[in-house]
Amino acid sequence: VQLQASGGGLAQAGGSLRLSCTTSMRTFNSYAVGWFRQAPGKAREFVAAISFSGSTTIYADSVNGRFTISRDHDKNTVFLQMNNLQFEDTAVYYCAADHQFRGEEVPRPMGEYDYWGQGTLVTVSS
Repeated sequence: VQLQASGGGLAQAGGSLRLSCTTSMRTFNSYAVGWFRQAPGKAREFVAAISFSGSTTIYADSVNGRFTISRDHDKNTVFLQMNNLQFEDTAVYYCAADHQFRGEEVPRPMGEYDYWGQGTLVTVSS
């Protein structure tokens, strides 16, 4: 199973980017999807996640109010809209899909996610 993350690039501080995570996985819309990031020299960390229905979303404190996660079932895609980007948001961003139906429960730990994309680099210039 492959997830494709895209949309990364260079942005100025205060700017915006929108990341996309898509897949050919037929059951993608049945599971929670999360975004994680890894900055140079740091551990990978949770950013945001969304339930299978799209009704429940959770965010890391550091991005809450600036980032919005959403999903389009028709397109089999999850988005991460990133506004008011800060230098500290510079990282490789990864999307990941769960493989266990949890209803509206949305997991945070990386270990709860089974399928991962290759990552897309976001660089924010100060």
